[in-house]
Amino acid sequence: MKHVIIGGVAGGATAAARIRRLDEFADIILLEKGKYISYANCGLPYYIGGIIKNRQNLFLQTPASFGKRFRVDVRVESTVVGIEPTEKTVTVRQADGSEYTETYDKLLLSPGATPVKPPLEGIDLEGIFTLRDVADTDRIRNYLDTHRVKQAVVVGGGFIGLEMAENLRHAGADVSIVEMANQVMMPVDFSIAAHIHQHLLQKGVRLYLEQTVERFERRDDNIHVCLKSGKIIQANMVILSIGVRPETSLAKAAGLKIGETGGIWVDKYLETSAKDVYAVGDAIEFPHPLTGKPWLNYLANPANRQGRLVADNMVQGNMFAYEGAIGSAIAKVFDLTVATTGLAAKRLKQMNIPYQSSHTHSGSHAGYYPGSMPMNIKLTFDPASGKLYGAQAVGYDGVDKRIDQIALIIKLGGSVFDLMKVEHCYAPPYSSAKDPIAIAGYVAGNIVNGRMPVIQWRDIQVANPDEIVILDVRTREETAGGQRIAGSLNIPVDELRERLDEIPANKPIYVYCGVGLRGYIALQILMQRGFSDVKNLSGGYRTYAIATAPVSQSK
Repeated sequence: MKHVIIGGVAGGATAAARIRRLDEFADIILLEKGKYISYANCGLPYYIGGIIKNRQNLFLQTPASFGKRFRVDVRVESTVVGIEPTEKTVTVRQADGSEYTETYDKLLLSPGATPVKPPLEGIDLEGIFTLRDVADTDRIRNYLDTHRVKQAVVVGGGFIGLEMAENLRHAGADVSIVEMANQVMMPVDFSIAAHIHQHLLQKGVRLYLEQTVERFERRDDNIHVCLKSGKIIQANMVILSIGVRPETSLAKAAGLKIGETGGIWVDKYLETSAKDVYAVGDAIEFPHPLTGKPWLNYLANPANRQGRLVADNMVQGNMFAYEGAIGSAIAKVFDLTVATTGLAAKRLKQMNIPYQSSHTHSGSHAGYYPGSMPMNIKLTFDPASGKLYGAQAVGYDGVDKRIDQIALIIKLGGSVFDLMKVEHCYAPPYSSAKDPIAIAGYVAGNIVNGRMPVIQWRDIQVANPDEIVILDVRTREETAGGQRIAGSLNIPVDELRERLDEIPANKPIYVYCGVGLRGYIALQILMQRGFSDVKNLSGGYRTYAIATAPVSQSK
C-alpha cells in the first residue's frame, strides 16, 4: 500500500508515524513545501520574544531523523501543484522548479491554513510581517536583530496577536494592538475578555478597539499605521494577526467538495468527496458536536487527533469515526491565563439557542495556603436541563486544569450537575475542598433548579433605575470610595432581616455582593420573607466592575 501525505506539520506528520506503526511494510511519502516538518507552531512567538532561547527546541523531528525512525520518504521543499483523483496521481514541483508525477493508493491532505492579508495600501512594506511558520519566524527575528524596534503594532487581537504582543514587550518594544471588534480574543465573551483588557493596560500595551486599519505608509524609518478613524500610530514593526483561512486551492482544483464554511468537506471517517483521498487539520470543516453545524477549527490538538484517526482508516479501512471538536483553547497573556471550551454565550445568541450563564469567582487553591489567586469561571448551559454548552475561565493559576475537565464533560454530553460529581484531588496547595469546578456547578445548578434567579451585568446596564431596586449587601467598607453600582441601596447582608422595611416591595429587586455568595444568601432571605421578584447579580460586583471598566486609549 502506498500512502502519500501532503503537509508535514501536526496532522500530516502524526498520520505518517501512525501509518508506519500500523503497517511496517507500507510505502509512505511525506511531501512538505517548506524546509521543516513536525515543528512547534505554537512555540514560535516565544522564540521571537526570547522565552525559548534555542531555535532547535522548536523542532520535534528533522526530516532526516523522522525519515529514519519511521522509514518515511520525507521530501521537503516539494510543493504539490495538482491532484488527479481519478488517476490517483499528484504533481510535485521541486525547489529547482522541475516537476514530476507521483502515484498513490491513499492520499492525505494536511495543507493547513494561510494568514489573511487584505489588499491594503502599503501592506507589503518592509517591516510588516505575518506569523505562520518557521520562515516567518526567522524573518521577524532577523528584523528584530538588525533594526532598532522601539514601537510595534499588532493588527488583530486573537490568540497569536496577544502572544506576539507579550513577546514583543519582552523583546523591549512598546506595543499597540489594533482590533476592529470591541474586544480582544473573540472566542470568549466580553466579560472574560475585559479581564485581558485591563491586564494588557497594566502591562503597558495600548489598545485600539473598534478600530480598522486603512493603509500603511513609510515615513523615514517609521511605518505609519493609518486607521479609518483618522488616528495614526507610528511603529518600527507591524505584525499582521488578522486571522487565517483554510488552504483549499489544491482541493478546489482537484474538484473536491468544499463545505459551506469554506473548508474541505470530509465525512465522519475524514474522507473527502473523492475515494481514497482524506483530509485533516486546519483546512477541513467538520460538524460541531453540540450544534451539528459545520465549522472551522484552527487548533493543534484536533489536528493531531485527526492525524492519528485518519491513519487508522487509511490502513484498516473506514472503521473509526471522528467525534468532532468543541474548540478547547488556551492562551498566556503576560501573567494571566485565559481558556475556553464549547460554545460561548455570544455564539449561542447568534444561533438562537436558548441558554443561561453563570459567573463564579474562586481561589485557585485553598485561601489559607499562600499564593492562592483569583479565578473567574463562566459557564453556558441549557436553562431547562442544565446541559453544558461551554465554559471560559481567566486567572493566574489552575485555569488549564479546570477547563480541561469541563471540556471532557461537555464532549460526553454532560450537564452542570456533573460538575458536582467530579472527584478532585484535594490538598491545600492544589485546590479547595470545594473545587472551583464544583462551585461553578453548584451555582449553575441553583439557577437551573430555580433556587437562584439571576441577572447579568448587561441587565443592570440597560435597566431603568426608577423601575428597580439595586440592593448592595456588601459591608460599608467595601462600598467606600465609590466602589458600587450607581444608585444602589446599601444594606449589609447581616443587617438585612432587621431592615426589610427600607426595601420597596413593589419593584423588582436586583441584589449584588462581591462575587455572588452573599447575594444568594440575601436573595433567599428576601424570597422567604415575601419579596417575590428578586434576582441575584451573577458574579457580583467583581464581574460588573471589570466588564464595565473603561479601556483607555493612548493619546
